[in-house]
Amino acid sequence: MDKPRGDRLESVTMGTDMADVLEVLGRRGGSASFGELRALVSARTIRKALATGTIHRVAKGVYALPESPSALTVARSQGGVVSHTSAALHWGMKVITPPPLPHVTLPPGKVRRRTGQPCILHWTEASVDGDVTTPIQTLLDCIRVLPLPEALAVTDSALHQGIVDQDDLFTAARKLRGPHRRRIQQVVGLADGRAESVLESALRAILLEAGIDGFVPQVAVRDAEFSARLDLGHWGLRIGLEAEGFEHHGTRQALVKDCRRHVNLSIRGWTVLRFSWEDIMYDPDWVAASVREATGLPTLTKRLLRAA
Repeated sequence: MDKPRGDRLESVTMGTDMADVLEVLGRRGGSASFGELRALVSARTIRKALATGTIHRVAKGVYALPESPSALTVARSQGGVVSHTSAALHWGMKVITPPPLPHVTLPPGKVRRRTGQPCILHWTEASVDGDVTTPIQTLLDCIRVLPLPEALAVTDSALHQGIVDQDDLFTAARKLRGPHRRRIQQVVGLADGRAESVLESALRAILLEAGIDGFVPQVAVRDAEFSARLDLGHWGLRIGLEAEGFEHHGTRQALVKDCRRHVNLSIRGWTVLRFSWEDIMYDPDWVAASVREATGLPTLTKRLLRAA
Protein backbone atom coordinates (compact mmCIF):
# COMPACT_ATOMS: atom_id res chain seq x y z
CA MET A 1 0.00 0.00 0.00
CA ASP A 2 0.96 3.58 -0.58
CA LYS A 3 3.44 5.28 1.74
CA PRO A 4 3.22 8.98 1.00
CA ARG A 5 5.66 10.02 3.71
CA GLY A 6 8.63 8.83 1.64
CA ASP A 7 7.48 10.29 -1.67
CA ARG A 8 9.79 12.73 -3.43
CA LEU A 9 10.27 13.67 -7.05
CA GLU A 10 12.93 14.96 -9.37
CA SER A 11 12.97 16.23 -12.95
CA VAL A 12 15.77 14.33 -14.65
CA THR A 13 18.28 15.74 -17.16
CA MET A 14 16.10 18.74 -17.96
CA GLY A 15 16.75 22.34 -16.88
CA THR A 16 13.96 24.48 -15.44
CA ASP A 17 13.65 26.63 -18.56
CA MET A 18 13.42 23.58 -20.82
CA ALA A 19 10.82 22.02 -18.56
CA ASP A 20 8.80 25.26 -18.86
CA VAL A 21 8.81 25.00 -22.65
CA LEU A 22 7.68 21.38 -22.49
CA GLU A 23 4.94 22.25 -20.00
CA VAL A 24 3.53 24.99 -22.24
CA LEU A 25 3.48 22.66 -25.25
CA GLY A 26 2.00 19.86 -23.17
CA ARG A 27 -0.83 22.07 -21.94
CA ARG A 28 -1.64 23.02 -25.53
CA GLY A 29 -1.82 19.48 -26.82
CA GLY A 30 1.79 19.23 -27.98
CA SER A 31 2.12 22.36 -30.12
CA ALA A 32 1.92 26.14 -29.87
CA SER A 33 2.64 29.29 -31.84
CA PHE A 34 5.72 31.39 -31.16
CA GLY A 35 3.51 34.05 -29.57
CA GLU A 36 1.94 31.55 -27.18
CA LEU A 37 5.36 30.25 -26.14
CA ARG A 38 6.91 33.71 -25.92
CA ALA A 39 4.16 34.88 -23.56
CA LEU A 40 5.40 32.40 -20.97
CA VAL A 41 9.09 31.68 -21.68
CA SER A 42 11.98 33.73 -23.04
CA ALA A 43 12.99 33.85 -26.70
CA ARG A 44 16.44 32.62 -25.65
CA THR A 45 14.88 29.53 -24.08
CA ILE A 46 12.88 28.84 -27.22
CA ARG A 47 16.01 29.14 -29.39
CA LYS A 48 17.92 26.85 -27.06
CA ALA A 49 15.12 24.28 -27.08
CA LEU A 50 15.16 24.31 -30.90
CA ALA A 51 18.94 24.00 -31.04
CA THR A 52 19.01 21.01 -28.69
CA GLY A 53 16.11 19.25 -30.39
CA THR A 54 13.91 19.56 -27.29
CA ILE A 55 11.21 21.03 -29.55
CA HIS A 56 10.76 21.09 -33.33
CA ARG A 57 9.49 23.75 -35.71
CA VAL A 58 6.73 22.09 -37.74
CA ALA A 59 5.65 25.20 -39.69
CA LYS A 60 6.46 28.89 -39.75
CA GLY A 61 5.89 30.17 -36.22
CA VAL A 62 4.56 26.81 -34.95
CA TYR A 63 6.52 24.62 -32.56
CA ALA A 64 5.81 21.10 -31.30
CA LEU A 65 7.09 18.38 -29.03
CA PRO A 66 9.31 15.88 -30.84
CA GLU A 67 8.35 12.25 -31.06
CA SER A 68 9.49 10.62 -27.88
CA PRO A 69 9.77 7.12 -26.39
CA SER A 70 6.66 5.71 -24.76
CA ALA A 71 6.20 6.10 -21.03
CA LEU A 72 6.74 2.35 -20.65
CA THR A 73 10.05 2.57 -22.48
CA VAL A 74 11.18 5.48 -20.32
CA ALA A 75 10.15 3.69 -17.10
CA ARG A 76 12.05 0.57 -18.13
CA SER A 77 15.12 2.64 -18.97
CA GLN A 78 15.11 3.89 -15.37
CA GLY A 79 14.28 0.53 -13.81
CA GLY A 80 10.96 1.85 -12.49
CA VAL A 81 7.25 1.86 -13.26
CA VAL A 82 4.96 4.32 -15.05
CA SER A 83 3.05 6.40 -12.49
CA HIS A 84 0.95 9.50 -11.78
CA THR A 85 -0.66 11.16 -14.82
CA SER A 86 1.40 9.01 -17.20
CA ALA A 87 -0.17 5.93 -15.63
CA ALA A 88 -3.59 7.60 -15.72
CA LEU A 89 -3.29 7.99 -19.49
CA HIS A 90 -2.10 4.39 -19.78
CA TRP A 91 -5.28 3.16 -18.06
CA GLY A 92 -7.50 5.37 -20.23
CA MET A 93 -8.30 8.04 -17.66
CA LYS A 94 -8.68 11.61 -18.88
CA VAL A 95 -6.37 14.34 -17.56
CA ILE A 96 -6.43 18.10 -17.94
CA THR A 97 -2.71 18.46 -18.57
CA PRO A 98 -0.73 15.65 -20.22
CA PRO A 99 2.68 15.42 -18.54
CA PRO A 100 5.55 17.12 -20.41
CA LEU A 101 7.74 14.13 -19.51
CA PRO A 102 6.72 10.62 -18.38
CA HIS A 103 6.27 10.12 -14.64
CA VAL A 104 8.27 7.18 -13.29
CA THR A 105 8.29 5.80 -9.75
CA LEU A 106 11.26 4.01 -8.20
CA PRO A 107 11.41 2.17 -4.85
CA PRO A 108 12.76 4.28 -1.97
CA GLY A 109 16.54 4.32 -1.96
CA LYS A 110 16.98 3.19 -5.56
CA VAL A 111 19.44 5.35 -7.47
CA ARG A 112 18.30 6.76 -10.81
CA ARG A 113 20.16 5.66 -13.89
CA ARG A 114 22.24 8.43 -15.48
CA THR A 115 21.79 6.77 -18.87
CA GLY A 116 18.01 6.47 -18.50
CA GLN A 117 15.55 8.46 -20.61
CA PRO A 118 14.46 11.94 -19.40
CA CYS A 119 11.48 11.74 -17.04
CA ILE A 120 10.02 13.01 -13.78
CA LEU A 121 11.10 10.62 -11.06
CA HIS A 122 9.31 9.79 -7.81
CA TRP A 123 10.52 7.57 -4.98
CA THR A 124 7.88 5.69 -3.01
CA GLU A 125 6.46 2.23 -2.39
CA ALA A 126 3.71 1.57 -4.90
CA SER A 127 1.21 -1.10 -5.88
CA VAL A 128 1.92 -2.12 -9.47
CA ASP A 129 0.42 -4.07 -12.33
CA GLY A 130 3.33 -5.06 -14.52
CA ASP A 131 5.32 -1.91 -15.32
CA VAL A 132 2.54 0.52 -14.34
CA THR A 133 1.04 1.54 -11.00
CA THR A 134 -2.42 0.05 -10.45
CA PRO A 135 -5.41 2.28 -11.27
CA ILE A 136 -6.16 2.94 -7.60
CA GLN A 137 -2.50 3.63 -6.77
CA THR A 138 -2.39 5.93 -9.79
CA LEU A 139 -5.32 7.98 -8.50
CA LEU A 140 -3.90 8.24 -4.98
CA ASP A 141 -0.60 9.47 -6.44
CA CYS A 142 -2.33 11.99 -8.71
CA ILE A 143 -4.50 13.35 -5.92
CA ARG A 144 -1.45 13.80 -3.70
CA VAL A 145 0.51 16.00 -6.10
CA LEU A 146 -2.03 17.68 -8.40
CA PRO A 147 -4.04 20.86 -7.71
CA LEU A 148 -7.68 20.15 -6.93
CA PRO A 149 -9.10 20.81 -10.44
CA GLU A 150 -6.71 18.31 -12.02
CA ALA A 151 -6.99 15.79 -9.17
CA LEU A 152 -10.78 15.86 -9.27
CA ALA A 153 -10.81 15.61 -13.07
CA VAL A 154 -8.75 12.43 -13.26
CA THR A 155 -10.65 10.82 -10.38
CA ASP A 156 -14.07 11.70 -11.83
CA SER A 157 -12.92 10.29 -15.16
CA ALA A 158 -11.82 6.99 -13.64
CA LEU A 159 -15.16 6.60 -11.85
CA HIS A 160 -17.22 7.68 -14.88
CA GLN A 161 -15.54 5.11 -17.10
CA GLY A 162 -15.66 2.33 -14.51
CA ILE A 163 -11.88 2.00 -14.43
CA VAL A 164 -12.00 1.88 -10.63
CA ASP A 165 -14.77 0.98 -8.20
CA GLN A 166 -15.76 3.80 -5.88
CA ASP A 167 -15.95 1.55 -2.80
CA ASP A 168 -12.48 0.14 -3.53
CA LEU A 169 -11.11 3.66 -3.88
CA PHE A 170 -12.72 4.71 -0.58
CA THR A 171 -11.20 1.67 1.14
CA ALA A 172 -7.72 2.39 -0.20
CA ALA A 173 -7.94 6.04 0.86
CA ARG A 174 -9.05 5.09 4.38
CA LYS A 175 -6.01 2.84 4.80
CA LEU A 176 -3.53 5.59 3.99
CA ARG A 177 -1.10 6.98 6.52
CA GLY A 178 1.06 10.07 6.25
CA PRO A 179 0.85 13.85 5.87
CA HIS A 180 -1.35 13.83 2.73
CA ARG A 181 -3.89 11.32 4.02
CA ARG A 182 -6.56 13.85 4.95
CA ARG A 183 -6.48 15.68 1.62
CA ILE A 184 -6.57 12.46 -0.40
CA GLN A 185 -9.56 11.19 1.57
CA GLN A 186 -11.30 14.51 1.14
CA VAL A 187 -10.85 14.56 -2.65
CA VAL A 188 -11.91 10.91 -2.98
CA GLY A 189 -15.07 11.80 -1.06
CA LEU A 190 -15.79 14.65 -3.49
CA ALA A 191 -15.22 12.65 -6.67
CA ASP A 192 -18.35 12.05 -8.74
CA GLY A 193 -18.65 9.58 -11.60
CA ARG A 194 -21.52 11.55 -13.13
CA ALA A 195 -19.08 14.16 -14.45
CA GLU A 196 -18.65 13.79 -18.21
CA SER A 197 -15.61 15.96 -18.95
CA VAL A 198 -12.42 17.09 -17.27
CA LEU A 199 -13.40 20.72 -17.82
CA GLU A 200 -16.68 20.16 -15.99
CA SER A 201 -14.74 18.60 -13.09
CA ALA A 202 -12.34 21.55 -13.02
CA LEU A 203 -15.28 23.97 -12.88
CA ARG A 204 -16.77 22.05 -9.95
CA ALA A 205 -13.39 22.15 -8.20
CA ILE A 206 -13.32 25.95 -8.49
CA LEU A 207 -16.67 26.14 -6.70
CA LEU A 208 -15.53 23.73 -4.00
CA GLU A 209 -12.31 25.65 -3.38
CA ALA A 210 -14.30 28.89 -3.19
CA GLY A 211 -16.75 27.39 -0.70
CA ILE A 212 -19.76 27.64 -3.07
CA ASP A 213 -22.17 24.80 -2.31
CA GLY A 214 -25.27 23.29 -3.92
CA PHE A 215 -24.16 22.54 -7.49
CA VAL A 216 -24.30 18.94 -8.69
CA PRO A 217 -23.12 17.36 -11.98
CA GLN A 218 -25.27 16.55 -14.99
CA VAL A 219 -28.61 18.05 -13.91
CA ALA A 220 -31.42 16.92 -16.24
CA VAL A 221 -34.04 19.49 -17.26
CA ARG A 222 -36.95 17.66 -18.90
CA ASP A 223 -40.60 18.05 -19.75
CA ALA A 224 -42.90 16.79 -22.49
CA GLU A 225 -41.39 19.08 -25.12
CA PHE A 226 -37.75 19.54 -24.09
CA SER A 227 -34.81 17.66 -22.63
CA ALA A 228 -31.33 18.89 -21.75
CA ARG A 229 -28.58 18.29 -19.25
CA LEU A 230 -26.50 20.96 -17.57
CA ASP A 231 -22.86 20.32 -16.67
CA LEU A 232 -23.59 21.65 -13.18
CA GLY A 233 -26.90 22.76 -11.77
CA HIS A 234 -28.36 24.22 -8.60
CA TRP A 235 -31.99 23.07 -8.35
CA GLY A 236 -32.99 25.49 -5.62
CA LEU A 237 -31.82 28.55 -7.54
CA ARG A 238 -32.38 27.14 -11.04
CA ILE A 239 -28.91 28.21 -12.07
CA GLY A 240 -26.88 26.10 -14.44
CA LEU A 241 -23.19 26.22 -15.23
CA GLU A 242 -21.63 25.05 -18.50
CA ALA A 243 -17.98 24.27 -19.12
CA GLU A 244 -17.56 25.08 -22.80
CA GLY A 245 -14.95 23.46 -25.00
CA PHE A 246 -14.68 24.96 -28.49
CA GLU A 247 -14.73 21.56 -30.18
CA HIS A 248 -18.44 21.15 -29.30
CA HIS A 249 -19.50 24.54 -30.67
CA GLY A 250 -17.27 25.10 -33.69
CA THR A 251 -19.82 24.79 -36.52
CA ARG A 252 -22.86 26.73 -37.71
CA GLN A 253 -25.13 23.75 -36.96
CA ALA A 254 -23.77 23.48 -33.43
CA LEU A 255 -24.33 27.20 -32.88
CA VAL A 256 -27.98 27.01 -34.00
CA LYS A 257 -28.63 24.00 -31.77
CA ASP A 258 -26.92 25.65 -28.81
CA CYS A 259 -28.88 28.90 -29.19
CA ARG A 260 -32.20 27.04 -29.21
CA ARG A 261 -31.17 25.00 -26.18
CA HIS A 262 -30.26 28.18 -24.30
CA VAL A 263 -33.62 29.79 -25.12
CA ASN A 264 -35.52 26.69 -24.01
CA LEU A 265 -33.69 26.64 -20.70
CA SER A 266 -34.34 30.36 -20.19
CA ILE A 267 -38.11 30.14 -20.74
CA ARG A 268 -38.18 27.30 -18.23
CA GLY A 269 -36.70 29.57 -15.58
CA TRP A 270 -33.04 28.56 -15.76
CA THR A 271 -30.19 31.06 -15.73
CA VAL A 272 -27.17 29.53 -17.44
CA LEU A 273 -23.62 30.81 -16.97
CA ARG A 274 -21.20 29.59 -19.61
CA PHE A 275 -17.44 29.46 -18.99
CA SER A 276 -14.72 28.78 -21.54
CA TRP A 277 -11.63 26.62 -21.13
CA GLU A 278 -9.56 29.79 -20.73
CA ASP A 279 -11.90 31.10 -18.00
CA ILE A 280 -11.75 27.87 -16.02
CA MET A 281 -8.05 27.12 -16.43
CA TYR A 282 -6.57 30.62 -16.26
CA ASP A 283 -9.02 32.83 -14.34
CA PRO A 284 -10.68 30.69 -11.64
CA ASP A 285 -11.06 33.64 -9.25
CA TRP A 286 -13.25 35.45 -11.80
CA VAL A 287 -15.29 32.28 -12.36
CA ALA A 288 -15.91 31.88 -8.63
CA ALA A 289 -16.76 35.57 -8.20
CA SER A 290 -19.21 35.43 -11.12
CA VAL A 291 -21.02 32.40 -9.74
CA ARG A 292 -21.16 33.91 -6.28
CA GLU A 293 -22.61 37.15 -7.63
CA ALA A 294 -25.21 35.32 -9.73
CA THR A 295 -26.31 33.07 -6.90
CA GLY A 296 -25.96 35.34 -3.89
CA LEU A 297 -24.72 32.27 -2.03
CA PRO A 298 -22.56 32.84 1.04
CA THR A 299 -19.03 31.48 1.08
CA LEU A 300 -18.67 28.42 3.28
CA THR A 301 -16.00 28.79 5.92
CA LYS A 302 -14.69 25.26 5.38
CA ARG A 303 -12.18 25.19 2.51
CA LEU A 304 -10.49 22.26 0.88
CA LEU A 305 -6.93 21.31 1.64
CA ARG A 306 -4.52 22.13 -1.17
CA ALA A 307 -1.80 19.89 -2.54
CA ALA A 308 1.52 20.25 -0.76
